[in-house]
Amino acid sequence: MKSCVGRKVIAHQDFRVVGMTVGLATLAIQGCGSGDPTPVIPPTAVTVQIAVAQLRAPLVTLTGAIAARVQSDLGFRLSGRISKRLVDVGDHIEAGQSMAELENVQQKADITSAEAGVESAVATVNKVETDFRRQKDLLTKGFTKRSTHDDAQEALTSARAALEGAKAALGIARDRFEQTTLRATAAGIITARTAETGQVVAAAQSIFTVARDGDRDAVFDVYEGLMSRKPTDGTVEIKLLSDPSISAVGRTREISPVVDAATNTVRVKVGIANSPPQMTLGAPVSGIGRFQPRKLFALPSTAFFVDQSRPAVWILDPQTKAVSLRPIVVASYQTNEILVSDGLEAGDFIVTSGGQFLWPGKIVVPLESAPPGVEGEK
Repeated sequence: MKSCVGRKVIAHQDFRVVGMTVGLATLAIQGCGSGDPTPVIPPTAVTVQIAVAQLRAPLVTLTGAIAARVQSDLGFRLSGRISKRLVDVGDHIEAGQSMAELENVQQKADITSAEAGVESAVATVNKVETDFRRQKDLLTKGFTKRSTHDDAQEALTSARAALEGAKAALGIARDRFEQTTLRATAAGIITARTAETGQVVAAAQSIFTVARDGDRDAVFDVYEGLMSRKPTDGTVEIKLLSDPSISAVGRTREISPVVDAATNTVRVKVGIANSPPQMTLGAPVSGIGRFQPRKLFALPSTAFFVDQSRPAVWILDPQTKAVSLRPIVVASYQTNEILVSDGLEAGDFIVTSGGQFLWPGKIVVPLESAPPGVEGEK
């Protein structure tokens, strides 16, 4: 008998907490054979808010990084073995600066051979020119045949052509020798190196990656769903994460046509003109964009609920004081609120706190902060 009384006391102390405890207490009372009536679960107290549509310009903030507007991969135009590497990752280079060299013994020999060929051709031209002038004088005096004169003129033309060919060959040999030295095409910073001294490389193989000096881009991976919306004035505010006081204004310059299958994002490059010097390559930045204003319902984040993996809120019927779940479309998730674009109507009563204790058809009592026309129990 003492045990039964103890369980009754516990039941009466806890029946107002949750329905499960009440049910257990009721079973305990019935088990002891008591004639007391089954306790009634009181309505759950909740806070509600009237849905009011208002013009809001959603603010979207994304994190990205600073990158060079132009980035080039540099490599030799010849194949060969690297004999010298003169720069490394992180070095700033100027246009025309030597970056690496190939072994050039063969190219030097080709220059020597081409120079000899030019000298030989010059000597031939000089000899043939002398012969031609002699034949020309003899023809004028009538001491030679026209055919002999013409042969001398033809030989001179051939010799001069051979000289031009020898000079061209020398130019090619010198150009190939010059190609054994890799030079910077523009000023910039070396961001990557893919070869080392002693390594045999192929023609056009990338050796260095250079981020050119000049305008910078802020690169972001943007959620694919945001791509259908554009900032109000087409600009994006860029702020340095390490020092938000350093900011710049950019405009979308390039949007990747491919969606990343792993992250469901699109690579977007925002061009920054006259970027602050503190925004160095690779510096993390935030991009803030304001979108076109539209009518949205602003709700506290505590009103958010999930129904079968879909966003939803609890709606209160002011007449019956029963609640039901309604799916919604969330336009934006903010720090302490959600912006709803669809699923609500102006004047709906939305439960903003206490939703974790509700189920469809549950009778609730609004707190004193309830909207007009919904009175709570006294």
